[in-house]
Amino acid sequence: MEREQIVKMVKISKNFGAVEALKNVDMELYQGEILGLLGDNGAGKSTLMNLLAGVFPPTSGSIFLKGKEVRFNSPADARKIGIETIYQDLSLFEDISIERNIFAGGEPTRPVLGGLVRFLDKKKMEIASKEELKNLKIDIDSTKRTVRRLSGGQRQTVAIARALCFNASIMIMDEPTAALGIKQTNMTHKLIKSLREEKDISIILVSHNLDDIFRLADRVVVLRHGQKVLEEKIKDTSLEEIRNEIIGVKTD
Repeated sequence: MEREQIVKMVKISKNFGAVEALKNVDMELYQGEILGLLGDNGAGKSTLMNLLAGVFPPTSGSIFLKGKEVRFNSPADARKIGIETIYQDLSLFEDISIERNIFAGGEPTRPVLGGLVRFLDKKKMEIASKEELKNLKIDIDSTKRTVRRLSGGQRQTVAIARALCFNASIMIMDEPTAALGIKQTNMTHKLIKSLREEKDISIILVSHNLDDIFRLADRVVVLRHGQKVLEEKIKDTSLEEIRNEIIGVKTD
């Protein structure tokens, strides 16, 4: 059965002054798919993802979500329709609790004094945070712990839990295993697979780590100098072909 097309980016170009960061890039993402996005530094990966995340608009081209053209004025617009970005630095607050991090920017409140005042609903945050972490099969003894006390793999889990609490259906994951050890990398791989297999979330995996891509992705897109130079199913390509496309080496 063919998967439903969730995202379609058509002839996307982006200029920053005289610099042409992207040139007529097409990209698709399907329901429950893991798409690997590769390219050397400066290839345009981050720019393309920032367009999809609503950080800034394209200079030209169109973005479609489930067949309907969308235009974002801010990341909040993208978040409202289920697009969440988990950045390499995870954008977590070191000195506040896990549960406050998970709900940062969208904390639930409860009315008091007949609705004249609203207080943070700390109990709701605690219960929902515990449930989300349990669903991700991660054992953290208390959601009251500060993020500073967590391992790299646990921090990655908190960032994913935050995205799920905001009802993400599309996740952009930027270098999710960067700076992680082998054990934590394997844990993150399992998490990413579970997001696809158990929650049917569509994931764009931006990475320099070809092992991540070959272990996780269904398809791969390679950018070079702002242009798409390769798009293949993982089973139809090889490490050598991808490396050559990333650096621009011609083969016979």
